[in-house]
Amino acid sequence: MNIERIVPDLSASDLRRTIDEHVATLGLEVVMDHGWIVTLADSEGHQLSIVAADAKAPENPSVSVFVDDVNVAYERAVATGVEIIYPITAENWGVTRFFYRDGSGNVINVGMHSS
Repeated sequence: MNIERIVPDLSASDLRRTIDEHVATLGLEVVMDHGWIVTLADSEGHQLSIVAADAKAPENPSVSVFVDDVNVAYERAVATGVEIIYPITAENWGVTRFFYRDGSGNVINVGMHSS
């Protein structure tokens, strides 16, 4: 399993205001908008996601880690014994993902884009 990218996820009580602030301050552009999560990026491909409330999972993640084999990542997470707070799920927006909580309480979204 290889990590393809890591994206910080910021929770926002006012999604549009938060997006506007980061666009204006950092010069980022909206590259994905699902209404509840918006990903901003620069011309080099650096990304930042802003999340109002996850569409299905019980909590917003702190970070999203995209891998080339989410099933292997899930097996590792289960074997490690971390708390799985959202089981591996093929989402209707083209991502298969799961969430786990680390020992410090951080929620990590591990996902893979469908081919």
